[in-house]
Amino acid sequence: MDKENTLYLELKDGRVVIEMLPAAAPKHVARIKELVRQGFYDGIVFHRVIDGFMAQTGDPTGTGMGGSGKKLPAEFNAFPHVRGTVSMARAMDPNSADSQFFICFDDARFLDRQYTVWGKVTSGMEFVDKIKKGDARANGTVVNPDRIIRMQVAADVQE
Repeated sequence: MDKENTLYLELKDGRVVIEMLPAAAPKHVARIKELVRQGFYDGIVFHRVIDGFMAQTGDPTGTGMGGSGKKLPAEFNAFPHVRGTVSMARAMDPNSADSQFFICFDDARFLDRQYTVWGKVTSGMEFVDKIKKGDARANGTVVNPDRIIRMQVAADVQE
């Protein structure tokens, strides 16, 4: 395991390990690590969670409209959107990804090459599956949503 390119995502039910893909999305991986090391993601809610599709987080406002304030250029790549894929959320502009990302519950290949895949869950997907789901009729909006307890770069963790 490359600890500099591994994230620990602590959820209410347990630890999710994410292998980052710096060769596929170097700017996104660098920015995610920068935000993680600032504690940006700690306590942020999963504001949009659609059963059978994905869980989205990374907005400090919890509305789906916020971010860190730094847009990233698209780094679309050949990694598929399948169960466990970690990819950046964005607006209509392909170069509008900021801090929001999502984890796929199931295959979502229709997203391939339109969103930047920057990681994949290597363990703890069963904890992702337990994230509180939102209302499908309300575009996955979650009432009293689950939160990221803490995110850390594995290289920074003393175990």
